[in-house]
Amino acid sequence: MRREERYQQVLDYFRREMPVVDTELEFQSEFQLLVAVVLSAQCTDKRVNMVTPELFRRFPDAASMGAAEADEVYEYVKSVSYPNAKARHLVELSRMLTEQYQGVVPSDMEALLRLPGVGRKTANVMQAVAFGRAAMAVDTHVFRVSHRLGLVPKSATTPLKVEQQLVRHIPEADIPKAHHWLLLHGRYVCTSRKPHCERCGLAAVCAERMGK
Repeated sequence: MRREERYQQVLDYFRREMPVVDTELEFQSEFQLLVAVVLSAQCTDKRVNMVTPELFRRFPDAASMGAAEADEVYEYVKSVSYPNAKARHLVELSRMLTEQYQGVVPSDMEALLRLPGVGRKTANVMQAVAFGRAAMAVDTHVFRVSHRLGLVPKSATTPLKVEQQLVRHIPEADIPKAHHWLLLHGRYVCTSRKPHCERCGLAAVCAERMGK
């Protein structure tokens, strides 16, 4: 099967099965989304959603979190992965937002990447979810599913290379949704250790299942 044809079938499936899709992280503002995404690195959204209600009650915005010390923020996030580093990054990025951006999360990609603790994946999530841009965030789920389905070649060995391949083949209007489509498929169906191929609607076009 040609890659273009595989993309068409995969995208048609997701458009039909998941016409409305969004992040599972819970937030009330762009700042809170940024905090939640930073916390979600190598951590489940479920765990992050258990932590953020109390965190956001205490620190609802960049000004309040930036005025805190990392040790204080740590007490609210200590159950997530790498809590010491994340607490430090959250305080540092909050101070930068307060001092340089009047507490507002910038929409510019380069500005986002300058924030402490914000890498390309986090910046792309903000671009897509907060600002509606055609940005493709590649996490472990997106990386795995893209390879298994055959959407990207084996030579796409880094998240950036996978991102570039996906953006090249997916229509711009679908890109913000496509991140969630691939992520949720990887989280609930095409799981890492034991994929649920028996209930996968894409099994017939899956490159790994077809041995290609």
